[in-house]
Amino acid sequence: MKRCRKSIRLKMYDYTQEGAYAVTVCVNAHKCMFGCVRNSEMILNDLGNMIVDDWCKLPQRFSNIEMNEFIVMPDHMHKITIVRAGSPRPS
Repeated sequence: MKRCRKSIRLKMYDYTQEGAYAVTVCVNAHKCMFGCVRNSEMILNDLGNMIVDDWCKLPQRFSNIEMNEFIVMPDHMHKITIVRAGSPRPS
């Protein structure tokens, strides 16, 4: 079953401006690629660990962002990114 979701992005909104942004990243076809849940605990696999590692390193590349809360699930990731004033270019 193919899901058709309407974008909730605001058409005229500048997403590079300061603010807190909730982001969800989903794996294509909802495949469990980041690990699995065992005994109510998320067990990350190598790809899941790579996702967490790269997520935590983003402020080293982009000086105007701050990583906040996040959670990795088997087939998706929820995160909050804080965008601060400054250049969005990689440092």
